[in-house]
Amino acid sequence: MSEWIANALAAVKRGERLAMVTVVGAQGSTPREIGARMLVWPDRFTGTIGGGSLERQGLDQARRLLGQSRRRHALQDYPLGPLLGQCCGGHVRLLVEQVDADSLAWLEPAAAACAAREPFRLQAEFEGEDMRRSIQPTSPDAPADGPRTPIPEVRRLSELMQPARPKLVIFGAGHVAQAVARAFAPLPFDLEWLASREDLRPEADGAHAELMSEDDLEACLEAAPAGALYAIFTHSHDLDYRLTRAALARGDFGYLGLIGSRTKRARFESRLKADGVTADQLARLTCPIGIPGLNSKAPAVIAVALAAELLQLTQDTAA
Repeated sequence: MSEWIANALAAVKRGERLAMVTVVGAQGSTPREIGARMLVWPDRFTGTIGGGSLERQGLDQARRLLGQSRRRHALQDYPLGPLLGQCCGGHVRLLVEQVDADSLAWLEPAAAACAAREPFRLQAEFEGEDMRRSIQPTSPDAPADGPRTPIPEVRRLSELMQPARPKLVIFGAGHVAQAVARAFAPLPFDLEWLASREDLRPEADGAHAELMSEDDLEACLEAAPAGALYAIFTHSHDLDYRLTRAALARGDFGYLGLIGSRTKRARFESRLKADGVTADQLARLTCPIGIPGLNSKAPAVIAVALAAELLQLTQDTAA
């Protein structure tokens, strides 16, 4: 969530002028949800509001707005029907606004809140032809206008921003771990990648594993925040076992996934029971990993299966 804030802030500090297009209302079937947004420059853009004709309309409107000196925002409703060549059947309301040096008044506190992992509300207040952005605490909630409020009557829009992402810790640097790191890099997770195999020099699409001793891997697991998600893919079954046992001993994880077959699980369960792990604790171990139905052992497929599983698990918090 905080990536667009960081990108907008950096662009403004470079002296660039850009526009932001945000989905602020969505009724029925729509290609994206409220809060989806794009940052738009005259020659490029980042993000998406769903593609197709709706996105082209948003881009065109943003660039027209950049060509104006006085008008700083526009609210527009779009029915997703024959006029746009989209058959979703829903309605989308877009807010298009200029982002420039004046926007530092809300971009900087928003970036600070994201850095501190503190939730906040991003508000837009309308009076006449003017709009003012502000950062507000999450409570008490200020009343805000919904997507059915006619545009001339809209006075306030409020969007809850929750910078904290689910913490995912990957252990290992083999082919599967690298594929998983690559798959999760663009997804809404706070990714930490740890490994002990210094010979691999692992990296994947800008993500780099932190290399350390096996004892330090266990220490990092024990120091991870409550609710963290663990995915264990190390080169050693013994190290896999030590990490699995340490996670089960903590018990406060959000997910514990172990690479391997049902045979590996059975062998681990036998050892864990001998070490005093209870049946209830073992029931929280996921092995094999990933959504059911994908039986391929290809690293990229395993990574996709795990990504789908964890997105389902965290869909109420990952954003």
